[in-house]
Amino acid sequence: MLTQQAQEVERKVIGILRILSQSDGPLGARVISRHLKDHGVELTERAVRYHLKLMDERGFTESMGRDGRSITQLGLEELRSALVGDKVGFVASKIELLACRTEFDIERRQGTVPVNISFFPEKQFEKAVAAMKRVFRAGICVSELVAIARPGENLGGITTPQGKIGLATVCSVVMHGALLKAGVPMDYKFSGILQIRKGKPLRFVELIQYSGSSLDPAELYIASKMTSVGQAVRRGEGRILANFREIPAICQPLGEKVAAGLKEAGLDGLLMMGEVSRSVCGVPVELNKVGMILAGG
Repeated sequence: MLTQQAQEVERKVIGILRILSQSDGPLGARVISRHLKDHGVELTERAVRYHLKLMDERGFTESMGRDGRSITQLGLEELRSALVGDKVGFVASKIELLACRTEFDIERRQGTVPVNISFFPEKQFEKAVAAMKRVFRAGICVSELVAIARPGENLGGITTPQGKIGLATVCSVVMHGALLKAGVPMDYKFSGILQIRKGKPLRFVELIQYSGSSLDPAELYIASKMTSVGQAVRRGEGRILANFREIPAICQPLGEKVAAGLKEAGLDGLLMMGEVSRSVCGVPVELNKVGMILAGG
C-alpha cells in the first residue's frame, strides 16, 4: 500500500504523463508546469525537471534533447493502470474543463467549441463518411460542422498520423459551455443508451453515473457493441448514445433560449427537455430541477 506522500508523488507523475500523452510532440518542463496548473497541480519548472529525471529512470519518458520529453509505451501503460481511485469521476472533471474552455459566441456565431477527434485509414475514409452522412441527415448528431486533416496536419492540437485522415466532430459539451457562459449551472448525471422508437426518444435502457466510473461510459458502450445507430437511422427504431443532464428549474427559460440559439447556429444535440421535477425517458429528476437529454458525441 502506498503512503500518502507516495500517492502524492504518483499523482504528479500521472499528471505529467497525461499531459505528454495528449501532446503531438515532445514538451519541456516549462510547458508541462503551465499545463499542470490547468489541472490544479502546482509544480515549479525545477520540480517538473526533477520528476522527469525520475520518470526517465523508470522508463516512462524519453529525453528528446532540447525539445523536451516524450512519453514511452511503458509510460502509456502506467497511465492506463495507475491510481484507479483518481480516475473515478475523471470523465465528469474532463467535461467540466472542456465546458469552461468553450468560448463560442452564439450572437456572433464564432469562437472555440469542444470536438471529438477520430482517425480513419485513408482507404476507408470515404466509406466511413458515407455511413456518417446518413446519421447526420437523421439529426443524430450535435452538428453537421466537421473539420478534416490529412496526414501530418494538425487537428485540435493533435498531429494526424501517417496513413490516416483525421475527422473532428462537435462534442455535446458545447451545450454545457454555452449554458455556463449564460450563467446556467448544469449537473452531469449519466451517460446512457437511449432507445428510439418511431424516430423519437422512448426510454433509457442503460445508465452509467459519471461520478462512480473510472472508465469513459461512451467508450464502454461502443466497445460492448450496445448501440444500433444504423438501425435507428434506417427504421427509426434502435439504440443510440445519449447523455442525461439537469439544470435548475428557475433557469429553464434561459436554458431554452440558449438551446434555440445554438440550434440556429448549427449546433444542436438537444433531444429532449423535460418538465420541472418530472422524470424524462424513465430517469427520475431531482426536486426543482429539469432533465435534459443530449445526443452522445
